[in-house]
Amino acid sequence: MSVKKESILSSPVTSLKGVGSKVAEKLARINIRTVQDVLFHLPLRYQDRTRILPAGSLQSGMEAVIEVQVDHAEIAFGRRRMLLVHVSDGTGALLLRFFHFSAAQKNNLKSGTRLRCFGEARQGKHLLEMIHPEYSVLQNESQPVEDTLTAIYPVTEGLHQLSLRKISEQSLQTAAEIKDWLPDNILQSLNLPSLREALQIVHRPSPEVELSRLLEGTHPAQQRLAFEELLAHQLSLIKLREKASLNPAVPLQGDGKLRSQFLTNLPFDLTAAQQRVVLEIECDSNQSFPMMRLVQGDVGSGKTVVAALACLQAIEMQQQAALMAPTEILAEQHFKNFSAWFGKLGINVAWLSGKQKAAERREMLAKIIAGEMMMVVGTHALFQNEVTFNNLAMIVIDEQHRFGVHQRLALQEKGKKINLFSHQLIMTATPIPRTLAQTAYADLDLSVIDEFPPGRQPVTTVAMPNSKRAEVISRVTHACENGEQCYWVCTLVEESDALQCEAAENTYATLQAAFPQLNIGLVHGRMKSQEKEKTMQDFKNNKINLLVATTVIEVGVDVPNASLMIIENAERLGLSQLHQLRGRVGRGSKKSACVLMYQPPLSENGKKRIQAMRETNDGFRIAQIDLELRGPGELLGTKQTGILQFRIADLARDKALIPDVVKAAKIIMKEHPQIVNPLIERWLGEKIEYQRV
Repeated sequence: MSVKKESILSSPVTSLKGVGSKVAEKLARINIRTVQDVLFHLPLRYQDRTRILPAGSLQSGMEAVIEVQVDHAEIAFGRRRMLLVHVSDGTGALLLRFFHFSAAQKNNLKSGTRLRCFGEARQGKHLLEMIHPEYSVLQNESQPVEDTLTAIYPVTEGLHQLSLRKISEQSLQTAAEIKDWLPDNILQSLNLPSLREALQIVHRPSPEVELSRLLEGTHPAQQRLAFEELLAHQLSLIKLREKASLNPAVPLQGDGKLRSQFLTNLPFDLTAAQQRVVLEIECDSNQSFPMMRLVQGDVGSGKTVVAALACLQAIEMQQQAALMAPTEILAEQHFKNFSAWFGKLGINVAWLSGKQKAAERREMLAKIIAGEMMMVVGTHALFQNEVTFNNLAMIVIDEQHRFGVHQRLALQEKGKKINLFSHQLIMTATPIPRTLAQTAYADLDLSVIDEFPPGRQPVTTVAMPNSKRAEVISRVTHACENGEQCYWVCTLVEESDALQCEAAENTYATLQAAFPQLNIGLVHGRMKSQEKEKTMQDFKNNKINLLVATTVIEVGVDVPNASLMIIENAERLGLSQLHQLRGRVGRGSKKSACVLMYQPPLSENGKKRIQAMRETNDGFRIAQIDLELRGPGELLGTKQTGILQFRIADLARDKALIPDVVKAAKIIMKEHPQIVNPLIERWLGEKIEYQRV
């Protein structure tokens, strides 16, 4: 199979008739730059203009083509100037209403003129109306109707459907040039049409095509395109993986003394799942090329201990390790844990955050570059240019989906020294469904900690409307009187930190009045680190009965005696975030509960989220439902990066294709390597560089 440049298709969109620089600018806003881009800009929905309906058969809400005669036209003045055209066809009468019109247009709509109109019928004051219908003046009786369904495309301001349809019509004429890279045996085994056929069907479906399947995105023509897009993505990640494996890294084959001492000091034994994952990490980082491993583990499954052992592997070889977390509170929690664990082993732990004082920061940076600090913990401050490591060999990224791609790349570059690359361990407490992981992280090895430490209690989840607040308050009183501790989480619609903190402060004041007998603490993102630290420490030491907090406590806080969580306005949070919050309770041996308070009426998605929380504690099941409700972009945190913003594929809808995509990618890499790059370029183009992580 020879690889030939797709000349016409790779031409700029300005090579099409009617596309000047201004139109090209608008098309670029919706990522259309070449003729081929037009072909892969698919319709959102379709209109049936293949039949002419009698005006008398129309009902409000119907879209239809009608052929009518103008009875009379007039200009009317209401709140604005309007052109009203009264039309009929012998079966019924209709009013065409135009708000934007010219004198020439009015003159063309004289009594007796025959029109073909398309629009949506709406109930007017006296009869059905069409507002701004598309219309043409009929010169003769035999003007043909459309022979395919009419595509409605995603557009941008100043770009009209008619223009896009004309542009797509021209592009379809060049579709004969498009190269079908997929081998015949793969297409036949999956019973998929050719690329040309698929594009023709999707852009100009015949009236016989099952419209319901087209609208759902499950028609074989759309599945053919989705399959190729998923395949290109898979191949790009496999290639990145191959490229990464050529980079040299320090094999971390230490004597194991620090790790052995660390395990002896722990007050518990590792679970079988933790032991398995530790072994997988050890094997990977013993190699002379960089480890790229993703560790998934539900809330409370013990990922931090696994990360600590990975860091010790580097430190045993006199190499530095760094752990990066997305928020100050989580980074602080890690710093405290690592300081307590590594202090006993004589290892200094450095702390880097954006809020440090200049002098303290300068001193810390000097110690890191000198190699005096073997372990560094921090927030995104670790990315900054002035942070230079002496010999960074192990990078741990916690809650990786919170970081943008460029940030993760920047940290990867920090490890590159004397042409040696760091091993990377990526952790997430957001379980990712297997299908999504296979697609999104094909360049990473995957480890799953699928077991909880002994004694962890499943959390009972209940949902209560705000009207039952008195019952919730009574439940909190009962739990605190029994010596248990509670979280009360405040959430808001607004993303604003200030408003979230204000809501938490108001709730704190209200609860203090309601529970004068209890010690109540407050934690939110705008408090000083020392204040937050002191409050969290008091809560851990059982000096505080009830902790009022914003979602800053979503990750990283471990208080085994806390057995009750109240989440206000639970309907405003995503499923994974609710699950993360719930994971703060049930960490000890006491029976635990989570109360989801909501403001009725719930949206359909709100109902599904709350139902899922009540039905299961399984993070992987939660993640699967979240994927179906919200889509992969939010679950993976990739909305800001461009990765997984598929043009056609939808991971929730097309998950059944993924096993075949994985299989086809292996066959193509082995038997048809010459088609790998053309496929990747067709679908990913300039996004390839972003996927190095």
